[in-house]
Amino acid sequence: MITTEVTYDELAGLMKKAAGVTVDPQELQRVSEAPFGSLGLDSLGLLGIVGELEIRYNRSLPTDSERCKTPREFLDLVNSTLTAGA
Repeated sequence: MITTEVTYDELAGLMKKAAGVTVDPQELQRVSEAPFGSLGLDSLGLLGIVGELEIRYNRSLPTDSERCKTPREFLDLVNSTLTAGA
């Protein structure tokens, strides 16, 4: 079981790495209910982030992960999946 949660810092880094979108982690947390599109991240970029996380944690994420609309929704889904057990 994975006990570490994906943070806004990590998500901001993944947004930069996978999609070329630069966002300050504190700003990302502050606007966590804002749509990804308003932050410059499209569904393809989010799919890249999902792939990075699956590789990093050696776990498959739910197929609807890339359909999340906001950073908070995405982190809630990812973290609940990662901490759900092996």
